[in-house]
Amino acid sequence: MGKRYHCDYCDRSFQDTLHNRKKHLNGVQHHRARKAWFDNFRDAAAILQDERAKQTCRKFLQTGQCVFGSSCRYSHMSEQDMKNLEQHIHERQQEMDLDQSEISTKPSLEEWLSRREKRAAPSSESVLKLQEEATAKNIEVPAFLLSIPDLPPSLLPLHPEGWRRKVNPDWS
Repeated sequence: MGKRYHCDYCDRSFQDTLHNRKKHLNGVQHHRARKAWFDNFRDAAAILQDERAKQTCRKFLQTGQCVFGSSCRYSHMSEQDMKNLEQHIHERQQEMDLDQSEISTKPSLEEWLSRREKRAAPSSESVLKLQEEATAKNIEVPAFLLSIPDLPPSLLPLHPEGWRRKVNPDWS
């Protein structure tokens, strides 16, 4: 039967040949389905601007349905829908204004860098030693493991000096 190609925009599948794929990707139905998909992610302000530029669809006003659906060149939005969209845009704009005011109250990069320089950061070696000591104190090795001769180094308990206490000559 051969490979099949599934178009996510159109939710269709067909035999995957160069001719069939090119014919589908250049088809009107695919272009409409792809446009409808990307229209789902458009900004509300852009949608409102496009809907205001259109005239109202008489067929949709009379019957509540339009044979063209989302590809109709006339607007299917009622006045109430337009007002709801305007209100949504207004609320989003207020949220963005609040976010901008929060950003302006945050300290600048120069202030942050100066505070960072003032704090004495411990060197990386001292941090590693502190971590090794903390793990060595917290780990308790069961007594039966210590009675087994020739334990691998990974099962031996950590010493306060850390891993650097001796090199195992058995490892190559």
